[in-house]
Amino acid sequence: MSPVSDPGTLYCAECGRPSTADELARFGDLLICPACKNNYAQKLREGVAPVATSRYAGFWIRFVAWLIDSIILMVVGSIVQFALLGSLVTIPRPQPGASPDAVFAAMLGMLGIVYLVNLVIACSYEAFFISSSLSATPGKLALGLKVLRPNGARLSLGRAVGRYFSKILSGLILLIGFIMAGLDSQKRGLHDMICDTRVIKTQD
Repeated sequence: MSPVSDPGTLYCAECGRPSTADELARFGDLLICPACKNNYAQKLREGVAPVATSRYAGFWIRFVAWLIDSIILMVVGSIVQFALLGSLVTIPRPQPGASPDAVFAAMLGMLGIVYLVNLVIACSYEAFFISSSLSATPGKLALGLKVLRPNGARLSLGRAVGRYFSKILSGLILLIGFIMAGLDSQKRGLHDMICDTRVIKTQD
């Protein structure tokens, strides 16, 4: 066991509650708060798993958090797309009597812009909140969840962006990457495994 020298707000790997760096003790790669330190040390002596499984957030609570975030993103995305409608009129339109290929190309271009805007909004939304001091999107925050590193540290912006795109991969393989969160002992989805993150509950 050793003190932690990293500055800023960190989170106890046992209970998930925030603490300052000076308050936390390091057990290997994990950060433990004073309230949990004695019980955690006893668990180590008894050979019990390092982090209480009950603190990991399972599939269904994460699904509800995703629904909340999806509603927020739908509203924000609609506002932004409406604001961009004026820009879309500058895209060359096919002239009357144009070939079907020209019409299709114009429609495809507009759909591509809409998709790209939605992707940027969703990625920025998740990466900003996950890498912030909140360590959670509004949906996760509403349900008392946080996304952290295994040692209780918050994610860097780069790792949060990588986790977002890893979630896309989780969805592309028939949602198996998300379903894994309900089967893994640490409730990790494929994206959590790729980016070495955990989703924990900060309240019972």
